[in-house]
Amino acid sequence: MNWMEKGAKHSGAVSTDIFSLLLETSEKERRKRREELLAPLGIKEFFVDGRITIDKRTCKGVECKLCIKACPTNALYWKSSGEVGVTEELCIYCGACVLNCMVDDCIKIERRREDGTVEKFSTPRAFTILEHNTNTKKRLERVKAVFPSTADYLKLYKPTLT
Repeated sequence: MNWMEKGAKHSGAVSTDIFSLLLETSEKERRKRREELLAPLGIKEFFVDGRITIDKRTCKGVECKLCIKACPTNALYWKSSGEVGVTEELCIYCGACVLNCMVDDCIKIERRREDGTVEKFSTPRAFTILEHNTNTKKRLERVKAVFPSTADYLKLYKPTLT
């Protein structure tokens, strides 16, 4: 038991972790700053959290700059050092940069949806498959909401035997 815990025990106070408080505060400030930056753009965020990384060894940024042109929020930019930079506060993890990149596994995106689903992709093919699967699930939910299940249908239109 350290001196802080002893002091808290004697004084009857509950000890709090200052580092977790600082982390919470910085996270709130980061989210607020992000909202301020994205509000004028009118872009809806679909992901709670995410991360984008660019492999500087495989990036052909000087030759193409396609990812920079494709970014809807201008989160990607050209650094004076000759490489592509990322402004994390502006990135909405949409995947436009991955779709336009001419090198597979150069840009890697990991994002988390509101339901907790984590999605990772780094190639246009992986992104397309992911989006197709997501849209298929949404279509299935809409169909289930509109049309009755087989059991419900049979209950409604059960043929009567005479």
